[in-house]
Amino acid sequence: MARYKPIDTSPRFLAVDLERQLLPGSFEHALHHLIDRHLDLSGFDARYRNDRAGAAAYPPGLLLKVVLFAYSQGIVSSRGIERACREHVTFIALAGDSAPHFTTIAAFVSGLGGEIARLFSQVLYLCDRQGLIGRAMFAIDGVKLPSNAAKGKSGTRADFARQLAKLEAAAQTMVARHRENDTQPVEAGLAAKDAARCHRLEREATQLRDWLAAHPDDRRGAKGSVRKSNRTDNDSAKMATSKGVIQGYCGVAAVDAKHQIIVEAQAHGTGSEQELLLPVVEATAGLRTDQTLITADAGYHSDANLKALATQAIPALIADNGMRRRDERFKDQGRYKALPDPLYDKAHPQKGARHYRPKDFAHDPAAGTCICPAGKSLYRNGARCIHNGHVAVKFQGALRDCLPCALRAKCLRTPEKTKTRQVCFFYGRADTEKESPSERMRRAIDSARGRALYGRRFATVEPVFGNLRHNKRLNRFTLRGREKVDGQWKLYCLVHNIEKLAHHGFGQ
Repeated sequence: MARYKPIDTSPRFLAVDLERQLLPGSFEHALHHLIDRHLDLSGFDARYRNDRAGAAAYPPGLLLKVVLFAYSQGIVSSRGIERACREHVTFIALAGDSAPHFTTIAAFVSGLGGEIARLFSQVLYLCDRQGLIGRAMFAIDGVKLPSNAAKGKSGTRADFARQLAKLEAAAQTMVARHRENDTQPVEAGLAAKDAARCHRLEREATQLRDWLAAHPDDRRGAKGSVRKSNRTDNDSAKMATSKGVIQGYCGVAAVDAKHQIIVEAQAHGTGSEQELLLPVVEATAGLRTDQTLITADAGYHSDANLKALATQAIPALIADNGMRRRDERFKDQGRYKALPDPLYDKAHPQKGARHYRPKDFAHDPAAGTCICPAGKSLYRNGARCIHNGHVAVKFQGALRDCLPCALRAKCLRTPEKTKTRQVCFFYGRADTEKESPSERMRRAIDSARGRALYGRRFATVEPVFGNLRHNKRLNRFTLRGREKVDGQWKLYCLVHNIEKLAHHGFGQ
């Protein structure tokens, strides 16, 4: 008969050296070494008032270790972190065999405030000392992530006022129906459901009324336009993404090109990336040199941004929407866009022109003539006109030809008001016009050197977001309020930078 070794599933004594569970070269070892020996955590002392009375608190370094390691493993929930501190040997080693309650962890993360920015700066200093920051190029990009807010509770004050009126009308209708039904026998279950629904409508109406009283003004954008508010998290915003509209924040990062160190991280409740470029550039002033190149995609392109960068003499390459159409390397991209996406087709169907366009008119520049689709000649009423900084030639139809023409409805947008058709042909930018910031940037980015430098942007910043979103499973923000979300975004970026330190032998 076969014999087997006895297995004891409940050993009485099991010697475990917790510090040996943190293997040199691993992320957790670098994290343990960094927090214990290099970071100044004295700023957290002001949060506690238990020097003479009260229970002892968990050291901030311990909480910071377990939170950062949990984020590196894709664990964001405070309950999940508490459970890992009881069951996962690496968490047990980092926490010193103590299991902080989930409320302690949640309060620590949400209350980091400005301390996380100071920790981020200290880690950047260590990265610089290790030679991981090259300062040759900072690539700026952002990612839009959902927040802990309900998209259905967004709107302007006018929208909320209309919702309040509907809720009050619905509640009054239900109350009137209840009074009518009081004289008739009604099933107990239906009566309870109606009462609960009426109570819910009244509660929502009260919340709306209180919110309108507490926020007498609409949110305003950078240009003074009205922005939608959110009754769950008023700092968040509705943002258009490739997968639809979300209620969330935009996490922006500036990444150094040498070793992909994140030199600046900010989270903002706006979907307009143009507003975020200059704040990030200003925040990197302490790390930049006069030769540091700033690169960003077309979402950050605007004349105001380019003018501000030129005024401060900051080298930059900011793409515009037409950059790829001008680049011969992307000349075949149209045949790939023509293929439908089997999972999600974001391409909108092309709509045909409802009216005749200038290309439908036969224009002979040498002879100076123009023939309309009806075969009538138009007379020239401007040979070298300057329109929006471009040289153009203008033609206009004659009254005798346009008024009785059978194609007026397809030639004119408002045939009942407009008598004759005008058409304009452009020949390029006027020489007398001063070159705009966009033109200078377009010329710089279309050069051979500009294309080579800008080509490094994608390989610099996109892998960082791939690491955070895929490897670290960052798919949403769990906190509310811009300050707290900004702290959570910096925590994730801190994990990325410490991971880079670990890969380069820090603490070994």
